[in-house]
Amino acid sequence: MPYTVDFQNVSTVGVESSPVAEPLAGLRANEARYYKNKYDHVFTVRPASEAPETLDWVSRILSNERNIVISSRPLEVASFEVDGFRMAYVFYESGLSINVMYGIEAGAKRAVGFKLSQGMEVPEELASSFKFARQKSKLAGEIRGSYFVIKGEY
Repeated sequence: MPYTVDFQNVSTVGVESSPVAEPLAGLRANEARYYKNKYDHVFTVRPASEAPETLDWVSRILSNERNIVISSRPLEVASFEVDGFRMAYVFYESGLSINVMYGIEAGAKRAVGFKLSQGMEVPEELASSFKFARQKSKLAGEIRGSYFVIKGEY
């Protein structure tokens, strides 16, 4: 069942099983606010089990590009197009959020972003390959993030 993320009244609906549920909900709300303010897009998520094609697409990119397999259980996904980009998000039980920004036009920007919820450790599968920058968020506290550029076609 789809859930429209409310960034004014942050809720842990859908991510309650996470040990960092409140910061993860704040991180999700932070993304919802960004898309609403920048693109007037309503950010909607659904349980990962209801959208296996989105999870498979993100997992395939991670595996093919960097040989990364995320061990945490995926809780929710989002998939949409905005401003010439195909966007996909996966929110994991550990507090990790992964997003894929894939420019639809040939030669457009394409990247994978990682965001860590406040209170979670850097996942083992990312620790040796990525440095994480910190940013403050009113909704999510401190967010740590990193990314890589996608080289292949997906």
